[in-house]
Amino acid sequence: MTKKWLVMILLCTQVFGMSGTQAQTRNLPDDVNATTLTRLPQLSREDLSAEGKAAYDEVVGNRPTPTTGPVSVSLYSPKIAELWSELNNYLRNDGVIERKYFELAVLVAASEIQQQYEYSGHEPAALEFGISQAAVDTVKHNREPMGLPAAENLIIELGRQLMREHHLDSALFAEAVDMFGRQGVVELVTIMGDYVMVGMVLTAIDQHLPEGRTPLLPIQY
Repeated sequence: MTKKWLVMILLCTQVFGMSGTQAQTRNLPDDVNATTLTRLPQLSREDLSAEGKAAYDEVVGNRPTPTTGPVSVSLYSPKIAELWSELNNYLRNDGVIERKYFELAVLVAASEIQQQYEYSGHEPAALEFGISQAAVDTVKHNREPMGLPAAENLIIELGRQLMREHHLDSALFAEAVDMFGRQGVVELVTIMGDYVMVGMVLTAIDQHLPEGRTPLLPIQY
């Protein structure tokens, strides 16, 4: 092949590589939409009913139409979009659980259900808000929590016991109440449950990572 043809092929690749054939370029499954990176097509405000438009205005507002993630999929059920948004905003911004512990609880939940989209979106936030690298690595690599700050150790143990053994023993519950208070325990478990719920939906629709987001969770299966 001549040098001239090699240059032309390179130019075409640069210009057209992320066109409408993105699904083929990224080797996505045949049933995954190239825009949403899920099994569901893109919804815009114009696609929605009057109820859907009201939910869109409340949840999205003047921001660009979301293409991936929980908000995008929730618009298929306007009432769920509103409820998800209200619950998540409360737990994230107004609840009694400190933001760094919120982020660690999300990582525990996402890792237990092997939800790459959620996990990869929240690991950087957990570190940014002050969760130790050791705690992140413990969750990420499914290690026994050892030598961690007490609150981090407790959140990991609590989440794993609930999701693996389907109960919470009295001693661990009492420790959690001492650490976070009764309201805090309810909200801490609700954070995990919220992200398990949303994560199951993201898994069902086969949500892939957008361009530029590194998969941070080693998938165990």
